[in-house]
Amino acid sequence: VAIKKMRLEEEDSEELAVNEILAMRDNRNPNIVTYLDSYLVDEELWLAMEFMDGGTLFDVLRAVYLEEGQIGAVCRE
Repeated sequence: VAIKKMRLEEEDSEELAVNEILAMRDNRNPNIVTYLDSYLVDEELWLAMEFMDGGTLFDVLRAVYLEEGQIGAVCRE
């Protein structure tokens, strides 16, 4: 599993965390990381989810140049 730690001290952080949990929980798709559970630990919300080797999507997009058609295919999936 992978654990994402979210600080709840910042403004709007609780609402963002709830939205992220709902989006992952309600959208089961082989192209979306599987949400497992969440835990409140001190002032942080820990999200347990499927571990995906290879880093974040942001890391991949920074390292690879995509043509417009490829970007459309990724967005469609």
